[in-house]
Amino acid sequence: MRIANLGGRLTLLLADGVIDVATASNGRFSPDPQAAYENFDDLKRWAAAQGVPATAEFDLSTLDPATLGPPAPAPRQVFAIGLNYRDHAAEGGFTTLPEEPTVFTKFSSSLSGPVTDVSLPYGEVDWEVEIVAVISRTARDVDVSKGWDHVAGLTVGQDLSERRLQMRGPAPQFCLAKSHPGFSPTGPVLVTPDELADPDDLTLGCAVNGEEMQKARTADMLFSIPQLVAYLSSIVTLYPGDVIFTGTPAGVGAGRTPSRFLGPGDELRSWVVGIGELRQRFLSRTDSVVASASAG
Repeated sequence: MRIANLGGRLTLLLADGVIDVATASNGRFSPDPQAAYENFDDLKRWAAAQGVPATAEFDLSTLDPATLGPPAPAPRQVFAIGLNYRDHAAEGGFTTLPEEPTVFTKFSSSLSGPVTDVSLPYGEVDWEVEIVAVISRTARDVDVSKGWDHVAGLTVGQDLSERRLQMRGPAPQFCLAKSHPGFSPTGPVLVTPDELADPDDLTLGCAVNGEEMQKARTADMLFSIPQLVAYLSSIVTLYPGDVIFTGTPAGVGAGRTPSRFLGPGDELRSWVVGIGELRQRFLSRTDSVVASASAG
């Protein structure tokens, strides 16, 4: 299935149109996209009974991007993984690879949809394209072999990062530096693993103003999505609708010589083949104030 947050409503995307789930199910399912994960197995069974195919290509260009929100808009927990690609660890100057996942959190107030304008805070804002997994059922002490059974689907994400705040002070401020408003765009859809030929090997990348900055395959991750589910669930309880940013490959701005960061007017395009793309336009604080005043 391809699941979208369309105008704040849970929607399934088919090759020939869309299904508003609450309407089509006569209220059996809530219109709230986040609520879908509380009864995800039921939703899958219902969709199959309606004849929704496992694979349903949809032309996203037929939708107004402004109507698409994050597929999981209000998770109880948002996890993020650092140093999950060998080449990204190397560009960060790490000579020893982590023996277990490096975990931090992002705040849910930073989540946004796939096509947005982002106000640049003071500092140095960097890009980090990632595969994002959404949890489908409560998970505690999950075996790696059962990891995919606890994943509703995958979507595209950007772990935007303000590097000065991130490294300021006696200890890194990962959580705050990566949680400014609009710093966690996700979308455009959530794709269930059964729709992907190999959910463990997907191509992802991003470009700034048309110049490719990152490109990799998720098969190169040090810790796969099932391994991340197993590791996290061995320490905390994962809940339906929780979000996991799974790490970024090499090519971030801070790893370049000289360093390169996002500025006003830049456009960042991020993609995962088989899922879709994000587009972010970056505004100065002044431009953001003007835009807000004009909208009001």
